[in-house]
Amino acid sequence: MKDAKPHRHRFRVIIQHAVWLYHRFSLSYRDVQELLHQRGIEVSHETVREWCIKFGSLFAQELRHREPRRGSRWHLDEVCTTVDGVRHWLWRAVDEHGFVQGIVLQRHRDTDAAKTLLTTLLGEYHVPEAIHTDQLQRYGAAIQELSSLVQVGHQEVVSAARCNNLIEQSHRPTRRQERQQQGFKRKKRTQEFLNLHARIENLRHHSRTSVPAETRRINQKQAFQTWSMIAAGVA
Repeated sequence: MKDAKPHRHRFRVIIQHAVWLYHRFSLSYRDVQELLHQRGIEVSHETVREWCIKFGSLFAQELRHREPRRGSRWHLDEVCTTVDGVRHWLWRAVDEHGFVQGIVLQRHRDTDAAKTLLTTLLGEYHVPEAIHTDQLQRYGAAIQELSSLVQVGHQEVVSAARCNNLIEQSHRPTRRQERQQQGFKRKKRTQEFLNLHARIENLRHHSRTSVPAETRRINQKQAFQTWSMIAAGVA
């Protein structure tokens, strides 16, 4: 079981659980290896890493295809991060309910970068009723360059405004993972990691709200069932 070869997917239950643990919680590969070992599963942390790399993007794609079309208002924001010591910008979009719609890691914080985020969103979702951004002027310039968004209402808000809380809160899980990993190392790997991390956050979104315990457990059960279903089809 030391090797994660394509034909050895009879371990898919273990694989999907390992990948879930790594992306759901702020854990290292060695942490996941230890948790599996506690349950009597002997696997190296390097194998856990290979599983996350091999199956992560596939899981993210399946989850994205199963997500309903949510929201009609986009909240956009960007935060600075480092990848292998080089400054990058993490561009994110959430809807009015707080579900992550898109996340794009880019080298620059300019009009082209803002346009890339918007183009990515338009490829996945319908044209929104409104777009909320901070006061970065690049957003307005990018919106004007996209004909499908010219008539969409664009509202700029200050970063500290309460109406911007949805997007600000959405950055927090990523920051926790960044600290756990002691910074991101490779751009492609980081983008793949963040794609699945965002989809898992969406999956458990209803379980972290202030709802009765029974409702929360039902939501969590549904999230587990959805994850197991897509994982069984991939691994």
